[in-house]
Amino acid sequence: MSESNQGKVLGVVGLGSMGFGAAATALRNGVSVIGLDTRAEARDRFTALGGRATASLAELGAQCDAVVVLVVNAAQTEEVLFGSDGAGLAATLRPGATVIASATVDPTLPPAWEARLAERGIWLIDAPVSGGATKAADGQMTVMASGKAQAFEAAGAMLDAIAGKVYRLGDKVGIGSTVKMVNQHLAGVHIATACEAMALGMRAGADPTALYEVICNSAGMSWMFQNRVPHILKGDYTPLSAVNIFIKDLGIVLDAARKLQFPLPLAAAAQQLYLAAAAAGHGAEDDSAVIKVYAQLAGLELPKADGAG
Repeated sequence: MSESNQGKVLGVVGLGSMGFGAAATALRNGVSVIGLDTRAEARDRFTALGGRATASLAELGAQCDAVVVLVVNAAQTEEVLFGSDGAGLAATLRPGATVIASATVDPTLPPAWEARLAERGIWLIDAPVSGGATKAADGQMTVMASGKAQAFEAAGAMLDAIAGKVYRLGDKVGIGSTVKMVNQHLAGVHIATACEAMALGMRAGADPTALYEVICNSAGMSWMFQNRVPHILKGDYTPLSAVNIFIKDLGIVLDAARKLQFPLPLAAAAQQLYLAAAAAGHGAEDDSAVIKVYAQLAGLELPKADGAG
């Protein structure tokens, strides 16, 4: 454990796939961690590792020097920070504490949050994350962080304790979210393209497993192709990252581009594919379920999960 973390307590709000990995990684690195989740099973899973858990935001805020907020979207982040009843972290954290906001959000929001938290003497680090559940669990996720030097002085070591790589991108909050927005643009387009390419190959008669292996060793490979196509080959659309997530994230990308009067035809086309998948009933499935749109259009038979009829 870093000496600067000695005696400090880190809170993690949201023990989902990414939040649980972050909390478990910090715990392995010797940091005292309290996890918060509304689901009893998530809290029990974390306490089984030796961490502490609560469902009370007030209890969490009263005990923590820094809190990572790893929830789904901006609305949930604002509820955690400020609360519709005024009982969010802004009201319960001690002055000098730090909020580490890690959801994917519109880059214009963190500066407003920073100003409101500053009124209570609380620092903010804009710190969206990437890498998925597996990298989060392994302590290898990437953090795209920006914020005032004082915020990093207060909580930078705890941020380092949850991730494999922390990029410090400047002293203005919003820069981290801008970089994450660009990442999500690429990730969303890459997944949609991977699904389109696999469907094309299958329609033309290629064996999907052989096609996957060849592309993974050729110039057309992307990390998303390599990571998501196995879900298709296994017929397993259990959501590690759902179709609906990329509807949201590409919406953030397109809204920002519209404000900048910047055209994004590829991102717009990709979002339409995610919307088509959701309209067909696949919104809560893994984002690789975009291939089901092509399968329906072309009459393709996709691989089935083991034991499926």
